[in-house]
Amino acid sequence: MRNREIAELLYDVADIMEFQQIEWKPRAYRRAAQNIENFGEDIEKVYEKKGKNGLTEIPGVGESIADHIAEYLETGKVEKFEELKGKAPSGTAELMEIRGLGAKKMKKLADALEIKTMSDLKDAVNNHRIRRLEGFGEKSEENIAKAIENYEKSHSRIALGKALPLAEEIISSLKAELSIRAPDIDLSKIIYTGSLRRLKETIGDIDILAEANEEQAWKMMNAFVSLPEVGQVISKGRTRSSIILKEGFGIDLRIVPPESYGAALQYFTGSKEHNIELRNIALREGYKLSEYGLYSKNSGEQVAGRSEEEIYRKLGLEYIVPELRENRGELKSAVRNELPRLVNAGDLRGDLHLHTNYSEGVENLETMIERAEAMGYEYIAVTDHSRSQRIANGMDIETMKAQWKEIEELSKHFRIEILRGSEVEILKDGSLDYPDEILKELDIVVGAVHSGFATSEREMTGRIVTALENKNLDILAHPSGRLLGKREAYSVNFGKVFEAAAVNGKVMEINCQPSRLDLNDELIFRAKDYGLKFCISTDSHTASDLASMRYGLGQARRGWLEKEDIVNTYPCSRLKEIFKKLRD
Repeated sequence: MRNREIAELLYDVADIMEFQQIEWKPRAYRRAAQNIENFGEDIEKVYEKKGKNGLTEIPGVGESIADHIAEYLETGKVEKFEELKGKAPSGTAELMEIRGLGAKKMKKLADALEIKTMSDLKDAVNNHRIRRLEGFGEKSEENIAKAIENYEKSHSRIALGKALPLAEEIISSLKAELSIRAPDIDLSKIIYTGSLRRLKETIGDIDILAEANEEQAWKMMNAFVSLPEVGQVISKGRTRSSIILKEGFGIDLRIVPPESYGAALQYFTGSKEHNIELRNIALREGYKLSEYGLYSKNSGEQVAGRSEEEIYRKLGLEYIVPELRENRGELKSAVRNELPRLVNAGDLRGDLHLHTNYSEGVENLETMIERAEAMGYEYIAVTDHSRSQRIANGMDIETMKAQWKEIEELSKHFRIEILRGSEVEILKDGSLDYPDEILKELDIVVGAVHSGFATSEREMTGRIVTALENKNLDILAHPSGRLLGKREAYSVNFGKVFEAAAVNGKVMEINCQPSRLDLNDELIFRAKDYGLKFCISTDSHTASDLASMRYGLGQARRGWLEKEDIVNTYPCSRLKEIFKKLRD
């Protein structure tokens, strides 16, 4: 039964009205809430059977409140209530998002402790001032602290490497549940949308879209809110529900009918800028485009909407994959049928950056080779850290030569080709961490900056450009040095870096580590104009890290890269020939 949930909604609205000094209405909403709370039947089932007329049979529920309840049951929210929150004083709307902190309690906190913002509330919790108020206590304060924690988690951006597996896990769990509860539902139409589908490096929210008829929709929503991963149900409606996972992240599920599925998928995938321009194109062509479908402006008839492909086709456009939908020229290219043929996972033949327990890796050399071969790769480059990286157990020359011997021995037992390499530190003066005679014996040299970040743009640019002019360097690893959410990119003039790399035939790495994704898609897009080549490499420190290739691949696709732009799509013989020419 959802009677308690609906009652709490109406109680909260009454509190908000009272907080805003709206007269008489709060009393009506509280009376309706109290009657719903004590109503003997399931209000949701009453609505399903009798519609709004059934709701008005409940004492105290007039047509207006019945309309609001119906809207909430259908969509999971009420627009008028959202508007009320929006009219509240600055900071109040955010505080109203804290689960369990209704407007009445909030007004008491504001009056007694002058709490007007989230910062004020957190300060009061941390200093244990709330528990001393009448009507609150220690348990109330603990609940508010937990609610703040969940709010911040659900409103913070999540790294792609966290969000994508999480969304896949929830969708897989939902499909498993539905295969039992509702086997007639098309499970292939359950998909994540938004910036996650576009594979952005960080994700604000996880949104899922599904296709179902009205009867199926209720079954799906019931399954969704009862998944074992769910920590809290925020709202539940026939077309939209919101949950917070036990991990603290928020997920929304929207359900649309088959005739609108493609339009909704296109709309909720975004980006906003892409959608605005696409709607303008539709208007110029005599159509109106929304999340419900593509309609003729004259007749109002729906002409497309079941699939994304038919919408783009009806507008005279080549289909645009989600990763390109950032309004960077993709729509103009689609008109001319000139979109790039993006690199795919199946194009990748090897991984050119990985570590073993010779330096800071966890696994031994054989384990890394076994996993790479099992993944179907033709080659890998073993690139443990160089000697100056003591914190990463960098290899001295003697240790490196011992590794060469092990590589030679293991090569006899594996099909995959094992390239001798190193992730060599670019020192402050731009020189490399090993002498030239050692570098020449390596199949591949990956240069990187791991220290001395706090320097001027001129100095860092000079350092990297000097390294790029060294004929023994093949690849520049994680070129910006950023760590998502932890460390900003160092100051460097990328125009000069890309120019130097192009002149000297160097390769730019797209590092797949979820904490790096470096180069990012914007720099990739920019670097391509210099005619540069790239590699997509995992920088693996464990065998399981090798699976992170898909995150870097996503950034490469967002940067418009094609197969020929990526050197680790080449056969090993061609790859080695390229690097050999650089050395000569």
